[in-house]
Amino acid sequence: MAWFEDLDEKIKEYLPDLEVACEEPMSRHTSFHVGGPAKRMAFPKNSEQIVLLWNFAAECGAHPLVIGNGTNLLAPDEGLDRLVIDTSKNMNTLSCKGNTLHADSGVSLARLADCAQKHGLAGLEFAHGIPGTVGGAMCMNAGAYGGEMKQVVSSVRILDPKDGIQTLTGDEMCFGYRCSILTEHPDWVVLSAEFMLAEGDSAEIRSKMEELMARRRASQPLEYPSAGSTFKRPEGYYAGTLIDQCGLKGLQIGGAQVSEKHAGFVINRGGATFADVTELIAQVQERVFAQKGVRLEPEVKIIR
Repeated sequence: MAWFEDLDEKIKEYLPDLEVACEEPMSRHTSFHVGGPAKRMAFPKNSEQIVLLWNFAAECGAHPLVIGNGTNLLAPDEGLDRLVIDTSKNMNTLSCKGNTLHADSGVSLARLADCAQKHGLAGLEFAHGIPGTVGGAMCMNAGAYGGEMKQVVSSVRILDPKDGIQTLTGDEMCFGYRCSILTEHPDWVVLSAEFMLAEGDSAEIRSKMEELMARRRASQPLEYPSAGSTFKRPEGYYAGTLIDQCGLKGLQIGGAQVSEKHAGFVINRGGATFADVTELIAQVQERVFAQKGVRLEPEVKIIR
């Protein structure tokens, strides 16, 4: 029996209300709009469903992959012979108590920041324009314009497949530049997070959010599919500046292009394939290293 047939039977018996899609295109679930069909894609509603689903996947050999909005992922055109667990559709409970926000892993950062603003809580303005979800933000210590998750996260609830559900403090998350303790434990799953914020003026918070969003629109190619900044910032440099200095703005392979608006972004001009994007990333890395002696490390997670 194939792993997905075994999984189908377990879901039918123990999780009959779980939403599952067969041969679901990853291009519909990644901001690059690239990627072939996942053999199975599940959309759990809560932590309990994730725990059961993860256990079933391990028993069946389904090699589960957890995603949120897919804003930092590049999936292969041939698809994925594995179970993809999408938290962004149904795991979106968000609440506020005092100065603390509690959010499921599938809550978008835009919604999280809006909630904070409406309650007069400051500290998440930087997150308003980041297109990901809480789960991904915990993995990558998402940040922009001088703000980062490290500054506002008080605790994170995770599923450790070996030891079960645990709650880690912000310090225990070991947040660093575009990394966290989850970088070293890719099999851990973010279930929810709590954010401790400061009291502020709602109008001033909204004004700051709008200011940062205007800066994004002016400097970033938001009109094209992409995964945001393609490369991590190398120590002492800015990736976009190095790429621009090497004359690579506008470099194009198939439907993938180094943005002419911001060289730090690889965009999908239309019909880009996985091969187009990965080859363009490789060429940029090679030419920047040859001319500047700096090795660029992709920020986008490439699934192979």
